[in-house]
Amino acid sequence: MAEEHEFNLGHATIQDINAAMDSGALTAEKLVGLYLKRIEAYDRKGPSIEAVLTLNPDLMEIAKSLDAERKASGPRSPLHGIPVVVKDVFDTKDMPTTGGFKAMEGAQPPRDCFIVEKLRDAGAIIFAKVNQSDWYGETETIATSSLGGATKNPHALDRTPGWSSSGTGASLAAYFAPLGLGSETGFSIRTPSSDSNVYGIATTSGLISRAGQMWSYVTGERGGPMARSVYDVAVALDVIAGFDIEDMWTARSLGKMPLEPYVSFVDPNGLKGARLGVLKEAYDFYPVTDEAVEMFENVYEALEEAGAKVVKDVSLGVNLPDVIANGSPSRFERLTAINHYLARQGDASPFKNVKEMIDNKIHPVRDTILQSYDDPRDLNRDPEYRAILKGKEALRKAIVDLMDLHGLDALIYPHKLYGPLKLGPKGDPERKYIPNQTSPVTGLPAFIVPGGFTESGLPIGLEIMGREWDEPTLIKIASGIEAEYNQLKIPATTPPLDGENFSY
Repeated sequence: MAEEHEFNLGHATIQDINAAMDSGALTAEKLVGLYLKRIEAYDRKGPSIEAVLTLNPDLMEIAKSLDAERKASGPRSPLHGIPVVVKDVFDTKDMPTTGGFKAMEGAQPPRDCFIVEKLRDAGAIIFAKVNQSDWYGETETIATSSLGGATKNPHALDRTPGWSSSGTGASLAAYFAPLGLGSETGFSIRTPSSDSNVYGIATTSGLISRAGQMWSYVTGERGGPMARSVYDVAVALDVIAGFDIEDMWTARSLGKMPLEPYVSFVDPNGLKGARLGVLKEAYDFYPVTDEAVEMFENVYEALEEAGAKVVKDVSLGVNLPDVIANGSPSRFERLTAINHYLARQGDASPFKNVKEMIDNKIHPVRDTILQSYDDPRDLNRDPEYRAILKGKEALRKAIVDLMDLHGLDALIYPHKLYGPLKLGPKGDPERKYIPNQTSPVTGLPAFIVPGGFTESGLPIGLEIMGREWDEPTLIKIASGIEAEYNQLKIPATTPPLDGENFSY
């Protein structure tokens, strides 16, 4: 008698989805239908999460074609037939790319960005474009776009699911898809992963191409996968990581990627023998809540019980919030980055450059763009810019030296010490956000895993930061935490629907 298997959409990894597809119990067409029902029930109706900006108009045709291909010749990759939600900063040839900016509504790129093209080539279904903090436009409410409004956190509907990649975080929390793309200049892969109780990796700067992606930070902008399991993050990384001649920053990755696939480093025993240092300065970013501090003491205890050595109070000996506040070059690079992106669009964009964007009559641009335009800098010779680049290098070296000094595999710390902020006006003091941007400033990779929930029911992620190009170690540690201390939850506001769980 054949062994019976249980399929549960809310907890299914991409590996589980493939097993069900291989058995014939599930198809890409059926899977797309299940996710569409969830979006219908929960995105505009019910709790009105409002994460989805645009659904791919050809979803069912694409799914049917991929099902026929799987039947005829097998899957192209583990992502064959897997729906992916995409933050609306990534160019898609079949859906508009707006950055959530009202003045770019309907802007249709002529071609896919590099990593979307890689996902399609692997057989993934580019399922939907999702909301975010407005990339170019000024808004009155935090984590809001002028095009899509405010996306709600499925775990707490009065709160944000993270900032710029908020739609990706909320879509994954409510499981509108198993996999998503986020991006960050400063914190917008890591904070939405933390606030949404999902997994996400911000990789070593230069591992993933930004070609065809809206960006603000030439020497540090990162796109990356977010998902509901470590396996899913790793399998996506195998598809999208690597050199792209259209983004020569990725030449930094040549000779640095592992010879084995990233997914091969997923290890349920990944905590055994690991040495993890708790970065003392991560507790200097305010505000700090007692319930979060206590929660993470429980996390560290659980990691030690699972076989890791946790070294407390590992310290850089600096005022890290002050160092970070002045440490990012993105404000110098913003004009160059935006103009480069707009030039790639050709006639598809309503603006050809930042000047035309500022002059638009539909919606005002962000103050940071105006400031950059009013104070342009020479990236070749500006002395302040050069000093900040040197500071980046010094901080990166100090962190690696600290890990070496204590013989650590990685640093760990709360991504922040309070839950998602309440949605509301940007000017309110309680909504002021001072993020820990150590990872993007240094270009070091960081993996967010769900750390648990505060007593008031708010999710916070544990951040794991490692050395350059050492994503394999982060994947191993993260998968060990997932196996031993899994804090992933299905939000009460978006429960399972009929047909999502079945036996085969």
